[in-house]
Amino acid sequence: MKLTLFDLDHTLLPIDSDYAWGVFTSTIGWTDPLEFNQRNDEFFAHYQAGTLDIHEYVRFATAALRQQGPIHAQAAHVQFMKTVVDPVIKEQAVALVRQHQQAGDEVLIVTATNDFVTRPIAQAFGVDQLIAVELERDTAPGGSGWITGEIVGVPSFREGKITRVTQWLASRQLDWADVETTFYSDSMNDLSLLERVTHPVATNPEAPLRALASERGWRILDLF
Repeated sequence: MKLTLFDLDHTLLPIDSDYAWGVFTSTIGWTDPLEFNQRNDEFFAHYQAGTLDIHEYVRFATAALRQQGPIHAQAAHVQFMKTVVDPVIKEQAVALVRQHQQAGDEVLIVTATNDFVTRPIAQAFGVDQLIAVELERDTAPGGSGWITGEIVGVPSFREGKITRVTQWLASRQLDWADVETTFYSDSMNDLSLLERVTHPVATNPEAPLRALASERGWRILDLF
């Protein structure tokens, strides 16, 4: 079995969908733009530096979402897709996904962005299988059923991506030894998974990953 994994932000998309969603919610009046963007920029810098506290970030990033509730949130996401995401989906990125699907590969998107933001994006790429940061829902008796700001299980971030892919394989009675794996990513945050797969592909790589990929003889792909 061939398993092809794609990071999402700056790999298939030329934007960071989590960051862009935060900016979008400020533009529609959910948050104070100055205060929110300052905090959002701080978290993004930590992400790029590999020092992000994912739990703290998710609480921050979902605060406005939790206040708005599911009906307003879903309507806003439809608009987000239409105005922010769809215009930047590149034909060559979609073609790469299709190439692997048509070759018979099992294709997954594996992202550190939460499932609320990314599931519609995965669907836009025609990918059904998504491993994302899973947001906890309030499912207690009498609960709202809406997101709480906490994360369910292991977040698919840094080494957590390996854990989540391992769990995905185990749910299908498979192990890493049973599959030939390819992983496309732009980020040093994904180094552990790039090192774990059969075929690592540094895709639109940030400078440190480009240098490392060159040193190790990994394939380098510039999609955009």
